[in-house]
Amino acid sequence: QVQLVESGGGLVQAGGSLRLSCSASGRTSSSYAMGWFRQAPGKEREFVARINRSGESTNVADSAKGRFTISRDNAKNTAYLQMNSLKPEDTAVYYCAASRSDVSSSYSFWYDYWGQGTQVTVSS
Repeated sequence: QVQLVESGGGLVQAGGSLRLSCSASGRTSSSYAMGWFRQAPGKEREFVARINRSGESTNVADSAKGRFTISRDNAKNTAYLQMNSLKPEDTAVYYCAASRSDVSSSYSFWYDYWGQGTQVTVSS
């Protein structure tokens, strides 16, 4: 069992940056592949980025490619999402998720544990 807590969200102007953190407690987060998803009002939850258990393999959604970077620090039981050049369409609640698998996925059903989410609002 692992508990996930996201932080780092907030209000930022278009073109700005935020770094989201996902802190894990309980069983060490290094046992899990991690993913970031987001959900905007009235829309379905969508994949943002993923990272495998070791941190050697990552993938970012096309909509965020070149702007967002996912990383992890297993010693700190924390995963990160660095978001640069933010756009108003990035506004959403951002969720981190953990999978007991070694590998990550862009599918939400792959993940076993979810955080409560952190709001990101990008103003134009």
